[in-house]
Amino acid sequence: MPKLPIFRFRSSEPLKCPELRFEACAISLEGLQRGVDNLRYDVYLSPRVVEDLRTHLARYIRRFGEVEGLLELDLPAAQSNIPRYVGGVASKMRKTGPADLKGLLVSLHLAILNRAKAEENPALDMLGRLAVVKFIRAEMHLQFSRILEQCRIRSKSLEGLRQAKMFETRELVATFQARKKIILRKTGQELFRLLREIEKETLARTRRSLFGDAAAADGYRLFLNPLIFTEDGRDDYLCAEHYYMFGNFDKDPDRFPNLRRLASEFLQELGGGDEPQIDLALSVPDNATTLVGAGNGEDSTPEEREREARLERWTRLLDEGDVLPYVIASYEAAPLLADYAPLVNPQQLKHALLSRAECERVEKIIAESRISSDRLFAAVGRVASCRGSERSKIAARLLHDLFCYQRDLHGLETLNAGLDSINLIGNDKLRELSIMNGMLYEFLPPEDQKAPEERALHHVILKADVRDSSRLTRSLMDKGMNAASYFSLNFYEPVKKLLAKYGAEKVFLEGDAIILALLEREGDAMLGVSRACVLAWEILTLMRACNELLERSGLPQMEIGLGIAYLDSAPLYLLDGDRRIMISEAINESDRLSSCNKRMRKKLAAEAGIFQVYTFQIAGSESADAASSSEDFTINYNVGGICLSEPAFRKLQQEISLTVWPANFTGQWIDEQREFYVGTVPLANRVFRKVVIRKGRVAHLDVRDFSLQHWTDKFYFEVCANPAVYQALSAERSATASS
Repeated sequence: MPKLPIFRFRSSEPLKCPELRFEACAISLEGLQRGVDNLRYDVYLSPRVVEDLRTHLARYIRRFGEVEGLLELDLPAAQSNIPRYVGGVASKMRKTGPADLKGLLVSLHLAILNRAKAEENPALDMLGRLAVVKFIRAEMHLQFSRILEQCRIRSKSLEGLRQAKMFETRELVATFQARKKIILRKTGQELFRLLREIEKETLARTRRSLFGDAAAADGYRLFLNPLIFTEDGRDDYLCAEHYYMFGNFDKDPDRFPNLRRLASEFLQELGGGDEPQIDLALSVPDNATTLVGAGNGEDSTPEEREREARLERWTRLLDEGDVLPYVIASYEAAPLLADYAPLVNPQQLKHALLSRAECERVEKIIAESRISSDRLFAAVGRVASCRGSERSKIAARLLHDLFCYQRDLHGLETLNAGLDSINLIGNDKLRELSIMNGMLYEFLPPEDQKAPEERALHHVILKADVRDSSRLTRSLMDKGMNAASYFSLNFYEPVKKLLAKYGAEKVFLEGDAIILALLEREGDAMLGVSRACVLAWEILTLMRACNELLERSGLPQMEIGLGIAYLDSAPLYLLDGDRRIMISEAINESDRLSSCNKRMRKKLAAEAGIFQVYTFQIAGSESADAASSSEDFTINYNVGGICLSEPAFRKLQQEISLTVWPANFTGQWIDEQREFYVGTVPLANRVFRKVVIRKGRVAHLDVRDFSLQHWTDKFYFEVCANPAVYQALSAERSATASS
């Protein structure tokens, strides 16, 4: 007996609207000074960067316009003095690659971020980003016009000399002019791809490191908008690639305004709010998934059944408006653009999938160009046979793409408003006037900045102290080895190679220690302490590698302790002939922080755990004779560790964003109030280093046996250098991400 069809009755209850998100993008430039016209912000970009950007833009336009051959064509001797335009100036075309442009953009944007950090104002970063986009937008059109003019000049120079070549170049120039929109779109997409890459690879991490999670504001999403380099957001190719290829003709039912109207009616029918609320809801793509899902037909839970019912209503709305056939055809036409466009207009290609007459016209165009029509006919068949669940999936996909486009279209409008508030200064007189009035915002990469003549504003001292150098020296001499070369090859020379990387300089060198300084000058990123922390961490890592090699060679290993101190002032100097000698309280402080008490070193040899730094307070003196003294003093344990002064820790909190890590490390010398902080330090060449800081309470010990009496209200700070700490951090975050 044949099975009877199963009929499913939908509930007669009205459809419910799920909880939706309402978002609006905005640009904040609070705290910035208006420029000379009292309306816009004056911005000055590095002339070198500007010229290099012009060169790259000209190269892209020449390449995508396919006029490189014409511009490099050998001219008759009488015409050989015609200049070549590159970046708007007569010069020889420089051969540069995409990597050069990416590095240039990274350097410029990091300079903008460093300027924002120096003034502790994230709005400066937003201002600089807007200025770069505005320059690129304007320069793309300017370079196209200049290259078009140069092509015309070179084509005209062939008149009367090479008749056949003249007609060929005229046609090439006409094609170049007619394809302006396509050429600029390809150029813009190349720039957008690079900007998106550096945002994800470098800028977002650097911004979070400098300003914390608050820097990941929605405003920066505007720069990840595929429409960023379009005039009005209406481009068939971009829409087909990233969203939905909307109709362009008045008779098309799938034009964006009409589809947006249907989506608004759909939300109003569900009770999604008034028109302003619906507009905000339409700008959140996740709302589309919440409303209708993906059209997979899975309705095992009440929530999924509600989504299925809403999807059915949305599909019915599209059917009632005779929109769905156009939607199906549009999605099928998008993959065909690579084969048939621009030979066939994208809209014409879409209509060919719906109309037999239009399909015959397109087929004829394709046949004349000797291109196979197989993919076209296959797409026609898929459009005609689309039924049931496939139509639901397409309806769900359309709603998501519609929300994405609405979001990015609003983002483009917001971005355009931000660009209108930027005044790019290119006139020396205006620049001078703006500087005189303290209104100019200059963004210059480090290589374009003048060497600062001002003395250092602040400084950080890092001391690396080698333990038991006398014992090591005797041990080496007993083996008949040269102690000086041992220390030089395994300690001083490896450390010396790190100095340029962190902008550090050597202050003092003695037999068993090296003292380094990181100076902060006006205009610097003011990351002295954070970079000193990473430098100290790298010194320890280097020492571990050296010790492994020395151990295999049967040589004595080295043990060091490091201390980092910060002073909110410039160091002082004495002159010994031509040699400067630095004087600073931070040197004495770093010496104390890097030291290690011998008795505590023995006591904690097996009790230190995974941490290498502890500070203790003892009443009286270590000698028994002075045990009754009421004066307290502190001693350190620092074996292969990095101890940070409290002023240095406070400065570190200003330099980078430190978040609390609720780690559960325990031990005899770890108090219950201990705290852990995690931050990311941005270094050169798009390198980032994670640092973990442990804040511990100073323990009060009995002078006789160094037993714990109580915890004081004083604190010390350790830059954790044990790899086990970072492994625990990584494991915890991986577990959190997977849960």
